[in-house]
Amino acid sequence: MGQQDAHRLMVKTASLYYHDEWTQSQISKQIGLSRPIVSRLLQQAKDTGIVEIFIKDETVHTVALEQQLETVFGLDEAVVVPEKHANGGSMKRAVAAAGASYAAKKAKHVQTLGISWGTTMAELVKQFPYEKRPEWHIVPLEGGMGRDSIDIHANHLAYELAKKTQASCSYLYAPAIVDSEEMKDHFMEMVDIKSVLEEGAQVDMAIIGVGNPHEDSTLEKVGYLRKEDADSLKAAGAAGDVGFRFFDDQGVPVHHPFNNRVVGVSLEQLEKIPTVIAVADGTNKQRSIKGLLASNIVNVLVIDERSAAALLNT
Repeated sequence: MGQQDAHRLMVKTASLYYHDEWTQSQISKQIGLSRPIVSRLLQQAKDTGIVEIFIKDETVHTVALEQQLETVFGLDEAVVVPEKHANGGSMKRAVAAAGASYAAKKAKHVQTLGISWGTTMAELVKQFPYEKRPEWHIVPLEGGMGRDSIDIHANHLAYELAKKTQASCSYLYAPAIVDSEEMKDHFMEMVDIKSVLEEGAQVDMAIIGVGNPHEDSTLEKVGYLRKEDADSLKAAGAAGDVGFRFFDDQGVPVHHPFNNRVVGVSLEQLEKIPTVIAVADGTNKQRSIKGLLASNIVNVLVIDERSAAALLNT
């Protein structure tokens, strides 16, 4: 068979398969060639550019971002939420909903689940599906007491998630941040607090948010972080925080007095938890997220499309 005839046969085979939607068996009978040869002709048509396949779906871009995030940052899985999912509303809500859906499916076989604090975590609990999970035990990963912003404290979120899923939960009866390292040591030695912190360090799965102490900081908004603390942490190289624990651009805990006044699970303990899901939105957090990913604490990242792209372009 001449080169021109071979080319014509390749085009005809491809046209019948992709345009007319014939099966390979039908084409084989029509042109008198075996199915393996038909399959080879179709592959050659793609290899030579005669056939180009385009997937016309907006989520293709986000799937590509997910694959890049997994490769670049060594994640088990990344979930990128398309901007269109905000539907003119809050991107935080869309990301939290995706995180809630993912965690609900991923946690089907876990017994213990840890949850951190913050506005994203609060939204995630609101979006969490109503499913009976009486086998779950939910643990707050840091303290939180008082009258201010109680709706975003880990204790409150653990309770709300337990109520929603008919699970049990623990309570960490301690402030998230105390006045001195000596006071923190005192709280950490109290039997009830110590036992809950031990539970938190040994959960099967943890769901966490990530904070940026330098821009639009929830810590500063609710009064946990004073401006002089924020300035001092910035000078110390803090890139972000998880549960009031600050880390630098390499994911290494920052040596700062603030870190020594926190009652909660440490970054080193978080790293030992089998599955840690970080849920984050906002391009202003890309440095914080990148630092967190460098720490090897996170296995799964749920993030919005714009932030994912910014993260990969820095």
